[in-house]
Order: sequence, then C-alpha cells, then structure tokens
Amino acid sequence: MTEFAGDPNFPENREYWEAVAHERLLIKRCVSCEKPHYYPRAYCPFCGGETQWEESKGKGEIYSYTVVRVGAEPYCPAYVTLDEGPTMIAVMVECDFDRLAVGDRVRVVFRRSARDGRMLPMFTPSAD
Repeated sequence: MTEFAGDPNFPENREYWEAVAHERLLIKRCVSCEKPHYYPRAYCPFCGGETQWEESKGKGEIYSYTVVRVGAEPYCPAYVTLDEGPTMIAVMVECDFDRLAVGDRVRVVFRRSARDGRMLPMFTPSAD
C-alpha cells in the first residue's frame, strides 16, 4: 500500500519514507492555516500555503474499513482518522477482523511489506 503516500524516490516524499523506515509517522501541517493533512504535499490542500512536517503520535480511530477475503490470506484496509485530524488509509494487522468496529481506537505499528521489504505504517487496536 505504499502508493498512498507517494513514490518514496520523489524528493517531496523522501523525508516521510525515511521517518517510516525509523518507525516514525509524519504528517504535514500548513504554515498559514495550520490545518494538518495526509498524504504528504508541498502545498496545503485547503489554502495553498506552504507546509511543514510534523510527527504524529500514531493514534486515532477507525473511520471506515472492509475485510477482503479473496485469495489465501484475508486483509483489512481501513481509513484511520489520526488524533491530529487527518484521515489516512492503512492496513489493520494483529487483530481479529471480525471484532473491529468503526470508532475503535487504534495505534500505528510498522511492518515490512511482503512486496518490497520496505517498512510501512499499519494499524492495530489500542487499549486507549
């Protein structure tokens, strides 16, 4: 699912992927209107202002999800609204997909992609 944060070789996204490789999740915040957003962009999608990186605490709640049961292994893509405000898409891991619900608290975990070995942010249920 690396396509949601852009090409890791594109200069605009490099800092994001370097942080993920060190198990840190970054989002962007507008310098002008101060609204946070995800996925990384050089200019604010709300006002067009310049943006800066900010580390996310990696906590949030499930906004929406689905369980895909095609192929050998089911998987669960979910939209997660971070506590900082932006909503991102990621895969749910280390949980019983049948027990998930919209509004469940989650936290980021980092796992290697089976496709290319790169670290990816994923989410798992959280007690908080």
